[in-house]
Amino acid sequence: MTARGHCILSHGFESGPDATKVTALAEVCERLGWTHERPDYTDLDARQEISELGDVPTRVQRLLKRARGAAARGPLVLAGSSLGAWISGRVSLQVPVAGLFLMAPPVRMGEAPPLEAGEGIPVSIVHGWHDELIDPANVVAWARGRSARLLLVDDAHRLEKHVDASAEAFAQLLSGL
Repeated sequence: MTARGHCILSHGFESGPDATKVTALAEVCERLGWTHERPDYTDLDARQEISELGDVPTRVQRLLKRARGAAARGPLVLAGSSLGAWISGRVSLQVPVAGLFLMAPPVRMGEAPPLEAGEGIPVSIVHGWHDELIDPANVVAWARGRSARLLLVDDAHRLEKHVDASAEAFAQLLSGL
């Protein structure tokens, strides 16, 4: 069976490629016939001498390189949690993607540019009403400007109580492509 496309699943800051949410998304990919990969950014997160969020520019470049290769082979979806969501949005400005799935996306992140996404890309977002790091009102405003699908849940930044809901929202995005 030929894969429907490829997903790159980017973990959040100080997390890892085997994190619960990213693992749940990988299981959705397998169930729906999409190939996937989970880059490891932990070495870059540890470089806090560069910034409090580690080496963000190299994180973007690492994803960009993988995304360019994957997009050349067929439909590509980028998914990420927190900082992984932010870099997915950045890369979607430079690589053609079929969709973006963002969990707890930082709309603003210190001195970095605001969260952006490529024009006309279907975007699906899951965010916690009680996110202690990213104001849900800012995410709602960002989503509204892009007519993005937005699921707000009774949870905090890590979305620990809504892993299954996040996986279902991801499945809906992939199924609609």
